[in-house]
Amino acid sequence: MSIRIYVPGDSAALALGADMVADAIVAEASARGVEIELVRNGTRGLLYLEPLVEVATASGRVGYGPVDVADVPGLFEAGFHLGQDGHPLALGLVEQIPYLAKQQRLTFARAGITDPLSLADYEAMDGYKGLRNALGMEPAAIVAAVTASGLRGRGGAAFPTGIKWNTVLKAQAAQKYIVCNADEGDSGTFADRIVMESDPFVLIEGMTIAGLAVGATRGYIYVRSEYPHAIDQLNRAIGIAQANGYLGVDVMGSGRTFHLEVRKGAGAYICGEETALLESIEGKRGVVRAKPPLPALSGLFGQPTVINNVLSLAAVPLILDKGAAYYQDYGMGRSRGTLPVQLAGNIKHGGLIELAFGVTLRDILYEYGGGSASGRPIKAVQVGGPLGAYLPESQWDTPLDYEAFASLWAVLGHGGIVVHDDSADMAKLARYAMEFCAIESCGKCTPCRIGSTRGVEVIDKITANEDRPKQVILLRSLCDTMLNGSLCAMGGMTPYPVLSALNHFPQDFGQVAGDQQAA
Repeated sequence: MSIRIYVPGDSAALALGADMVADAIVAEASARGVEIELVRNGTRGLLYLEPLVEVATASGRVGYGPVDVADVPGLFEAGFHLGQDGHPLALGLVEQIPYLAKQQRLTFARAGITDPLSLADYEAMDGYKGLRNALGMEPAAIVAAVTASGLRGRGGAAFPTGIKWNTVLKAQAAQKYIVCNADEGDSGTFADRIVMESDPFVLIEGMTIAGLAVGATRGYIYVRSEYPHAIDQLNRAIGIAQANGYLGVDVMGSGRTFHLEVRKGAGAYICGEETALLESIEGKRGVVRAKPPLPALSGLFGQPTVINNVLSLAAVPLILDKGAAYYQDYGMGRSRGTLPVQLAGNIKHGGLIELAFGVTLRDILYEYGGGSASGRPIKAVQVGGPLGAYLPESQWDTPLDYEAFASLWAVLGHGGIVVHDDSADMAKLARYAMEFCAIESCGKCTPCRIGSTRGVEVIDKITANEDRPKQVILLRSLCDTMLNGSLCAMGGMTPYPVLSALNHFPQDFGQVAGDQQAA
C-alpha cells in the first residue's frame, strides 16, 4: 500500500524550494523501493514552516518542516515516511501544532488539507453544499441569509455585504455582473492568494451563489499580475467546475446560468479601488470614478454590479451551508465571523491566522507570532496595509474589531499586520507612505496627486530640521486636505500612517512628545 505524502504547491512554498523538495522525495522513495503517492496540497498558512511536508498516518497527518532538499535522505533514514518523529524537523500531528490548533478555521477550513484542484476533495469537505441550498431558495432569501450573518466586506471598507447585494438585486437591468476584487496589493497581505491557490473552488462557489442571489449571469475575478500561480490555479479550477456542471448555462442542472472568467491586472495599486478596477476590466486606464452613481447601480459596462473581495465571497458558501446564525456566532459587536489575519514583517512566526473578531493585537504578536524575528522589542505595528496606521504598544490590547479600531483612528483593512522592531525609523516610514501615494496615485484628484509629492518634501524638511515647528504644522494641514479632499481612499488614507507615526513617535521626527499633537 502506497504512503501518501503532501508537499505544498503554494507560492510561498514554491519560493522556498517546494518543487525541488517534492522531486527529491520522489527520487529518494524510488531509490529505497518505498511506494508513495505524492499530493501537491495548498498551504496551511504556517509560512514560517514552509515547505511543510506532511505524511498521512493512521493517527492523522504528521508534519516536518521547514524541509530543504538536503534534508530528504535524513528524513527517510529517520522513518519520516512512516510518520516517525526521530528527525529534528518532526513537528508531530499538524492539527495539534498550537499555531494552527488555536485558530477558528471557517473560510480556510480546507486550505492545506486538500488537493486544490480535486473536486472530489472539495466536495468531501462540504464543498458545494452552500450552492445546492442556494439553488432551492429565492434570490431575496439568499440575500437575507447573507445579511443576517453580519458578513462585511473584507477588502478594507467593511461595508455590509448583504446591503450591497440587495441593492443590486432590486436594480432593474437585463445584465448584471459579479466582480471579485483579487487585486491584493497591500503590504503584508496574502490571504486572497492562499484562497485562490489552496482552495479555488470556494471562491468559484461563492461567486456563483452571489450570481444566483442578485440575478447576475457573468462574473469576473480581477487578479493582480504578480500572482501568476493564482491565475493559473483559478483558470484550471474554472475549467474543472465548468466541465462538471458547476458553471455554465445549466448550473447543477438548475437551468440557471453563471459564467466566470479571470482578468489579469497590470500592476497598478490604484486598481484595488473598486471603480478603478472596473475601468481596468473595461480596457481603460485604471482611474477612479466619481460617485454617484454607485457601482451597485451603474458598475461594469454601466450595469448593476456586485464588487466584493475574495474573502467576502469565500465566506458565502459556509453561510448558505450552515446558516447565518452559525456564522454570526463568531465575532463581537458588529464585526461578525472570522478575520484572516496575515502576520508579516519583523516577526518570528509569520503566516495566516484565522480567528473570530475580538482577539487582541498583543495576543497575535506574541501567542502566535512569537515576538520579533530579530529578537529586539517590537516598536510599532502597521495594520491594514500601506495606508493603515502605525500602532504603538499602548494600543495593542485593543480587540480586532472594526469599530474598536476606528475609535483609535486606525483601520483593520484586509487584516494585514506588518511588524517593526525598535530599530525602525518612523519618520522614514511616514515618508515612504507619502512617496508610495505619489507613485501609485491615479492622478485624477489634486489632493492626492500633488499633496503626496508635497508631503515627501515637507517630511524631508522636518527630518533635516529646516524650520521644523512650522513644517510640522504644514504637514498636519496637508494631511487634513488629503483626508477630506481626496476622491478615494488612496489619498484619503495616506495621512493615517503619516500622522500616527508623527503622533506616537515624535522623537523620530526630532520632536519632543506632545509637540503639535493632534487633538
